[in-house]
Amino acid sequence: MATENVIQMIDVTKIFGEFVANDKINLELKKGEIHALLGENGAGKSTLMNMLSGLLEPTSGEIHVNGKLEKIDSPSKAAKLGIGMVHQHFMLVDAFTVAENIILGSETTKGLKLDMATAKKQIMELSEKYGLAVDLDALVRDISVGQQQRVEILKTLYRGADILIFDEPTAVLTPSEITELMQIMKNLIAEGKSIILITHKLDEIRAVADRITVIRRGVSIETVELGDKTNQELAEMMVGHSVSFVTEKEPAKPTDVVLDVKNIVVHEKRGAEAVKGLSLQVRAGEIVGIAGIDGNGQTELIRAITGLQKVESGSIMLKGKDITNQRPRKITEQAVSHVPEDRHRDGLVLQMTVAENIALQTYYKEPMSKYGFLNYNNINSHARELMEEFDVRGAGELVPASALSGGNQQKAIIAREIDRNPDLLIVSQPTRGLDVGAIEYIHKRLVQARDEGRAVLVVSFELDEILNVSDRILVIHDGKIQGEVTPETTNKQELGVLMVGGNINEH
Repeated sequence: MATENVIQMIDVTKIFGEFVANDKINLELKKGEIHALLGENGAGKSTLMNMLSGLLEPTSGEIHVNGKLEKIDSPSKAAKLGIGMVHQHFMLVDAFTVAENIILGSETTKGLKLDMATAKKQIMELSEKYGLAVDLDALVRDISVGQQQRVEILKTLYRGADILIFDEPTAVLTPSEITELMQIMKNLIAEGKSIILITHKLDEIRAVADRITVIRRGVSIETVELGDKTNQELAEMMVGHSVSFVTEKEPAKPTDVVLDVKNIVVHEKRGAEAVKGLSLQVRAGEIVGIAGIDGNGQTELIRAITGLQKVESGSIMLKGKDITNQRPRKITEQAVSHVPEDRHRDGLVLQMTVAENIALQTYYKEPMSKYGFLNYNNINSHARELMEEFDVRGAGELVPASALSGGNQQKAIIAREIDRNPDLLIVSQPTRGLDVGAIEYIHKRLVQARDEGRAVLVVSFELDEILNVSDRILVIHDGKIQGEVTPETTNKQELGVLMVGGNINEH
């Protein structure tokens, strides 16, 4: 492998007001390597890469690209230098096609007219070269999250990027899509690209990375060769203390049925059946995990239970009362809490403060308001208490939610929903985009909720997570429950068979 540096960041510092996000960080990327940037949520990884990709300017420090000192003051300057970033939260226009999104801002023209045929030909060549199959004419809103990520990668390649930054690229992917992405990254390296991978998933680093730089609380701790450290050592470098990968829990002691879903049918946006006569129960004092490949009805099922999507037939009972097709607020007021799968779209109002977001479910009641007037002292002090209890890090409760890292946004939502003392806690993708320390904490909180007698329903694409926290596992396939297993008597292979519609009793 060639050893010359394509990127060298020297003593790079970024300060927002009095908050030091990056403190004299050093990072080198060699040509043809995958360099992992490892750190907790809020450690400063994305801030550092936003400076490399031109979205932010450093307060001080130097960035060298291919041996030359550069001032990267805009994304277009970064693109000219061959740097492209695939963001954690995709920057795509839902109403545009895949092809339109890829060429947006770098349009190919013939005279004054858009030359779509040539652009599509170029995109198809890139798609085939790197193993990035996409439907160029599909609307972005109609394709899966994994497909949208391919569009983001193609966007950077279309602009001629040789240095690609992947920001938490697997946070929203299913296990099979993660495997595909790892292969895509290897294909990119084989074609002479260099990659910085922002992540906190140690297994993925093991699969693809050459070297690792660990950042903790805005400071670069160490750069190491992959083979020199165990996962446990890397986790400790990342969070500053030892971490348990397995959640300790007593056997569940389930009691009364809290949620009883009977034969429900739910349509997806385009009218086809997404949930096809599905039944399930969740009892007080147990965690039921739903495993499945994205797009098999999980989203519609949870939206139907929480009143966000219409149930065509069947019933949803909560503690013996029919809540089918009730309004979302009426359902939440019957002690149902919901952590949605997409924190940006459904979990937060990003331009509002963290405190206002934490009050979203309770702002219209005392002590958050009285006679229709909001009591900001109570709203803010309550948020401060929860942020401390749930370790939500950032520049305080008065900054907009958009200023928090993804993991801290997630912890804020979980704090809000658990704080409401629900009988039923529904959590979709609980640790999407979280680091090992935060995952350990949230899993403990889910088990604690169970032990306090709540019924907990968890939907996750992370099979390790499902196996770790669940007392019972339901596998969903094609809108129906394909099988029920327990973590003690199953494994990832069996779950995988069920997830694709197989039967584990056929062996």
